[in-house]
Formats: sequence, C-alpha cells, structure tokens
Amino acid sequence: MNEWIKTTLAEIADIRVSNVDKKSYQGERAVMLCNYMDVYSNDYITRDISFMEATANIMEIAKFTVSKGDVLITKDSETPFDIGIPAVVEEDIDNLICGYHLAQLRPDENKVDSVFLAKKLAMPDVASYFSRVAAGSTRYGLSNGAIANTIISIPPLEKQKKISHVLKCLDSTLARTEELIKKYQQIKVGMMHDLFTRGIDADGKLRPHHNLFPGLYQKTSNGWFPKDWQFSRLGDALLRIDSGWSPACYETPPGIGEWGVLKVSAVTKGYYDFSESKTLPMNLKPIPSIEVKNEDVIMTRANGVAELVGKCVQVWQTQDKLMLSDKLLRLVPNDYMLKGFLYHLMCSNDIVKQIVKAMSGSSGQRNISQSEIKNFLCPIPSIDEQHMISNILLAYDKLIEREKIVLAKMKKYKHGLMQDLLTGKVAVRVKLKNTEASHV
Repeated sequence: MNEWIKTTLAEIADIRVSNVDKKSYQGERAVMLCNYMDVYSNDYITRDISFMEATANIMEIAKFTVSKGDVLITKDSETPFDIGIPAVVEEDIDNLICGYHLAQLRPDENKVDSVFLAKKLAMPDVASYFSRVAAGSTRYGLSNGAIANTIISIPPLEKQKKISHVLKCLDSTLARTEELIKKYQQIKVGMMHDLFTRGIDADGKLRPHHNLFPGLYQKTSNGWFPKDWQFSRLGDALLRIDSGWSPACYETPPGIGEWGVLKVSAVTKGYYDFSESKTLPMNLKPIPSIEVKNEDVIMTRANGVAELVGKCVQVWQTQDKLMLSDKLLRLVPNDYMLKGFLYHLMCSNDIVKQIVKAMSGSSGQRNISQSEIKNFLCPIPSIDEQHMISNILLAYDKLIEREKIVLAKMKKYKHGLMQDLLTGKVAVRVKLKNTEASHV
C-alpha cells in the first residue's frame, strides 16, 4: 500500500461536462448520443448499445466526441445517490457524442488506467463524496470543481492494469451469465405461448398448430385453444383469494417469535426473491390465514408503476415468519387447477393483457380488484396436462434460478474482490498474460 498515492481527478484526467442536448437542429451534423441511461445501466460502453440519434454543432463534436478509454459519469440526477455512476468506453465508436447530464473524463494514459479509474469511482468512499457534494434540492448535480477535486488513491500504472484485468475478466463472466439468463427467459416466453395455446397431446408433444389441424381446436373470444380444454372465468378455478394486511405493531405475546411482512419488492421482479422479502423484525401479532407458505401463488394487486401490477410468483423455501402485505393477494386454486399451473397461467401473455385492461386508478397508484381477477377468461386443461405443462415450465424456472444464484454469488465475490484490490488490501502478485486471469 506504500506504493499508492493520493491524487485528484484534475491531476490524472481531462474533465469535460457535456451540454449536448437530445434535440435535433437544422444545419447541425447528425450524431449518435450517449445519454444518461446508457452510462447508468452499463459498466462498459460498446457499439452494441442502441444510442439515440441527435445533432451537434462543430464545436460540440470537437469537444465531446467519445473515444476509447474515456470514462463517463452521471453528473445530474433526481437523487444524490445516482451521481457519479461510471462507465468505460470500450472501443472507438464512430460519430458518438457524450450527452447532457454526463461528465466526460479522459484519463492521462501515463498516469491512470481507464478501467481502474472507473472501478475506483464506483467505490463507496468516492460515491459518498459525490452524494455529499452534489448540489440541489429537487435535482442534484456535480459542479466542475467538485469533480476536479475528487480524491482517489492509485498504485503504479502496472499494478493498475493488472487489477483492471482481473476485474474485467470477472465482469465478462458476469455478462455471460446474465446473457444466459436472458436466453433461458426468452425460450421460456416462447414455450409459454405454445403451451398455453396448443398444450401437450397424449404423447407428451406439442399439439400441431391450429393452421395445420383446425379440428383439434375450438374458437373462443380469446383465440384458438385445444377443443378438449375448458374455457371459463378464472374465478371458477379458484377456491378463494386471500387479501394481505397493513400491520400495526403490537407487543409480542409470550411464546410467539418475531414476525415480518412480505415486501412487495419480493414479488415485483416477477420471481420470488427471498433476499428481498426480509423486513426489519417487527413485533407483530400473527394472522395464520395470511402466513406465507411454500407453493403459495402470490400476486401484486397495487403499485405506483402500472407494469408491476399483477406480477405473480410462486413461493419456494420461505424461511422467515412472514405475512402478506396489503398490496399482495394469494390466489388459492380449487381441485380443478394445480398451483404450479395457476402460477404460470397468471404469467402468460393472455392473462397479462387482461390485467392491463382491468387496471384502474391514477398514474400515482394503479390497482386491480379481486372481482376483475375472477372475471379473467382462461383455458383449463385436464389435471394431467396441467402437470405436464407445469413440469416443462418449472424446468426452465430451475435453470433460470440456478443461474441467478450463480450470478448473485459472483456479484458478492466481485464486491469483496473490488474492496481488496482497489484499496491495496490485497496485492497483485503475478504478471499479466494475454487473457489469463491474474491471481492475487
């Protein structure tokens, strides 16, 4: 660590605050604009990003053209905690300009490595500094001086490059895992469409398409479905719908442990995330009828974001004593529908469309009523076919969940590794060799 020195951004990088807006003006040159969300959502800026088309004048192009090795940071935001988010420009991209609400840092390549710099700017101490010095009340922003005076500690350039290599290798592995998750999710979406419109025949295969064998299908108000399926109101397949509860705190009765309330955020992602379900322990009086249990099918009934109303999950491996919150519903099927089938049905494209149509409320709070849910029209195959459909989709769920667990572990490892490498707690000991990962 004694090789590390403290410096300011002004001493190791050229700092430019962009004023290029998103508008297009006659007489200006057409450009591609790297905007706030392009930086906020990506660690690396590459040509794979769909950049916005805009225009810029000659002076703006000369000053704010983005080059390989630049580090872009978010300069303005509605909250001080989204200030200073960095992204590294991985390659030269023709006609790409740094947009408004961003600052463009061009590192001195003799003093600092671009990836190392970006990772340092993402560290908690720097992020804390940015949030502290961001000026504003309803919108926050960094001044040129605040950016220039940012203090970071850096080791010799050779060690910076080795640290960057280690972290880039890990980022690449994370990116591949995220792409694999997206691939499985896309396959599942396509499979759900086929399974909920064609189903599975006695041989365990998808039925032939309606266009090829129309005699196998019946026409309904929602399209064509296998003729041996029932098509009815969802309420006909539900035993009941349990409403959640908005709790008040009570003294814990003797012999009863601490209870919590299931967060809506555990459901809005579209899959049950136990880590998101944890609340601060509250001394609540438990209500057995709304205790969250394994295999429960839970749905959001209200949210400030319309797209998050009607999100449905099936709970697995719940560990805490949790109750449903007031913005959640539990759908309990009768003997004619399996819980696993109900869960996947509620995620199907046809039901999602009906959810969107049935929503009510203002833009600040959208919701859906139990009566609307019961009136959804849905296909109901035999129990045996429900089993087969559920098992196929469950297999994809398990693949996706397995990769998400791997991804979460890698992110945790990356967080710890960044803390060690970027503070000098652990020294890089081996030479950098092509694409081999460095050891620390």
